[in-house]
Amino acid sequence: MKNDVNLTVQALQRMPYYLQHLRKVDENGVQIISATAMANVLDLNEVLVRKDLSMICTSKGKPKSGFPVKELIDNIEDYLGYNNTMDAVLVGVGSLGKALLGNNEFSKFGLNIVAAFDIDEDIVGQVVCGKKVFPLEKLQNLCERMHIHIGILTVPAEFAQEAADRLVGSGVRAIWNFALIKLNAPDHVLVQNENLAASLAVLSQHLRNEMTEESKGVDLNEHTAL
Repeated sequence: MKNDVNLTVQALQRMPYYLQHLRKVDENGVQIISATAMANVLDLNEVLVRKDLSMICTSKGKPKSGFPVKELIDNIEDYLGYNNTMDAVLVGVGSLGKALLGNNEFSKFGLNIVAAFDIDEDIVGQVVCGKKVFPLEKLQNLCERMHIHIGILTVPAEFAQEAADRLVGSGVRAIWNFALIKLNAPDHVLVQNENLAASLAVLSQHLRNEMTEESKGVDLNEHTAL
């Protein structure tokens, strides 16, 4: 892996998509892949893809052929840290929390949820998808003892800030936040928000616009027919 690579946030976010496609073509026996082929499949700009791959690949792409697939896979996995398992804890074992605990795909990306926490006495003590659910009071002890630096928040919004404060106080340096609230965190703690409501708003607005345009088209056709 190129040690001096400093990708933009946008390029970094494209890497998992590249990796997913590269793994697929590797399984099909493809050894060399071009930026053009990648761009066509992922519906991205060819020049952008070539620049991304050139920055991450340890060897130069071959003109008119492309980049070595296995080498690209290794380079991207190394850069993203997928080869170094990242232990994490999850706070909030509701419906979403249980779904994340049962997601076996995380291991492909180097994420290992070692334990879950909740305040509900009916859930505490249970084993959910192979993960023991502990009372929230034990969060700091476990995080410090196991050197946990990633926390996943799937609690209701009204409890999110308190849970985030507990994670920060336990030494967590990165929070994956699924709660529908903006968290306050120290500068050294990265908060990655997954705002489902915001995504739904985008989908809803798109659908409304599409249906409005279709309605206008129908009205225009009916008027023309008259």
